[in-house]
Amino acid sequence: MNYVEIALIGVGLSMDAFAVAICKGLGMKRVNMRHALVIALFFGGFQALMPFLGWALGTQFASLVEPVDHWIAFGLLLFVGGKMLWDAFHEDDDQDENEFRLDIPELFMLAIATSIDALAVGVSFAFLRVDIAPAISIIGCITFALSLVGVVVGNRFGARYERPSTIAGGIVLILLGFKILLEHLGVLVL
Repeated sequence: MNYVEIALIGVGLSMDAFAVAICKGLGMKRVNMRHALVIALFFGGFQALMPFLGWALGTQFASLVEPVDHWIAFGLLLFVGGKMLWDAFHEDDDQDENEFRLDIPELFMLAIATSIDALAVGVSFAFLRVDIAPAISIIGCITFALSLVGVVVGNRFGARYERPSTIAGGIVLILLGFKILLEHLGVLVL
């Protein structure tokens, strides 16, 4: 497998993280580069870590996770999307209006939810004897860059339309969870 093919895999794997990064940017009054970098590092780091774990643990681990990976991703995205919808309708009046709080446990769940499919890619890398270090570096860097762009793009829309964009972001996460679930159950074929 050459670097172009790995880069294309990286772009494909990073689309979920990109969509979630847009949702995170929607909640920011203005782009805080420190927060944007932390978000991008979480998504890029997990997109690199999961293929490595899949590669290292091979088919034994994949056979345990693969039957339920779609349920895990669905549950995490449903929870975080539901929380965004709840927050949109139950805003805390005490919170500083210009303050965006970086929720590390939430980022952790989102990073796992958007990178579970990369675990299976890692298993396929083991079978194809792909040199894992450059592969995960490429995938991680692509996801990092696209997530950073996603936060900025989300912020451009979110700064103008805060509440509707938070609602839209929550709905997008929930729909993304349903999409993952339906694809893995064979109901939706893309």
